[in-house]
Amino acid sequence: MAATRIPSATIALALSQPIEQRAASCFRRAATSFRPVYSRASCSWARHGISYTRAHLCLNNSQKGHIQRHGAFSTSIIRKSKFDETSSWTSKPQPGGPLSPTAKLATTLKSTLKLPTVSHENIYNLPNFLTLTRLIATPMVGYLIIHNHHLYAFSLFTYAAVSDLLDGWIARKWKLQTVVGSVVDPMADKFLMTTLVTCLAVNGSLPMPLFALILGRDASLAISALYYRYASLPAPKTMARYWDFSLPSAEVHPTTISKFNTFLQLSLLGTLLCTNLLHDPSATTSAAGGLLMSIQDMLGGEQGVRTMIQGMSAVVASTTIYSGLEYTWSKKAVVILGGDEALKKKQGFRGRMIMASGFGSFIALAAWLWYNSEAEKEAEKVIEEK
Repeated sequence: MAATRIPSATIALALSQPIEQRAASCFRRAATSFRPVYSRASCSWARHGISYTRAHLCLNNSQKGHIQRHGAFSTSIIRKSKFDETSSWTSKPQPGGPLSPTAKLATTLKSTLKLPTVSHENIYNLPNFLTLTRLIATPMVGYLIIHNHHLYAFSLFTYAAVSDLLDGWIARKWKLQTVVGSVVDPMADKFLMTTLVTCLAVNGSLPMPLFALILGRDASLAISALYYRYASLPAPKTMARYWDFSLPSAEVHPTTISKFNTFLQLSLLGTLLCTNLLHDPSATTSAAGGLLMSIQDMLGGEQGVRTMIQGMSAVVASTTIYSGLEYTWSKKAVVILGGDEALKKKQGFRGRMIMASGFGSFIALAAWLWYNSEAEKEAEKVIEEK
């Protein structure tokens, strides 16, 4: 076999290289053929004051990882992928540096999407508590009226009237007004009014035409309020959010004539309760019985009291009609919260039309009842004359 001859110049050049360089070139050639395997501690060696590690020598030919070398030993390996070195998806943005793609996307979404924010009110305060007690006392007042316990009914009615004045004064004095209070307070008044009107009409103390007017106005307001609440409630429109009064959606601002009408109605109902005391033995035999009889005598006896009741009923009927119709044309009585003016205008118009149609039908019913009552009175007079 013929042997391959190596030039003497090449042999001399190889022998003249330092041992360290020949060892390094040997490891480089080995690294190109074998996949390097790293460990927690890789061996190292030193010669002539120069230290080497096996992983360090093979690093130039493999970009899978790198090591940290402390002195002559490498104690740990920090693996870092090429994607981590070239991408900023997993790296935290440095202060003042360029934003990552995710940060840019989040910033863009925040600037373009305007999500509605709904705030919750603190509804647990003294005025709202007084309103709640008035709501609880109202059914008890109705029960006592129907069962002719007029003294106790008048006592609870007095508490309800005083609490109505007191909670408003406290809310204004200590700035405890809430949207919930602006809705629930008139709701409690209407509930009390409806209960008193219904029970007194059942007893025959209140005329039926006036009963239809008062009840019709309150029922029409309640129906329109239900619509306002549903229409103005921000999405999602669920039953839980619908009855969560800490989520304000619309504000109710009673008009001046409405407040005056409420005062007149309460005065009329209170007077009727006082006249009923004259027919309650527990009231006439009490310490205030003599005072009640003296007041009746001052008013002209039973006929004088009856005339006074008729006059007050006529005034209350006129103010009830006017205040109910005012809710059909006034745009400031119910203010819908939100920023969409076109939608608020449409919702307000629909709510006023609901109020107008409902209350108009009750006005027609009251007129029919009044006409029938007058016809019956004329018939009775004719029979008496014969």
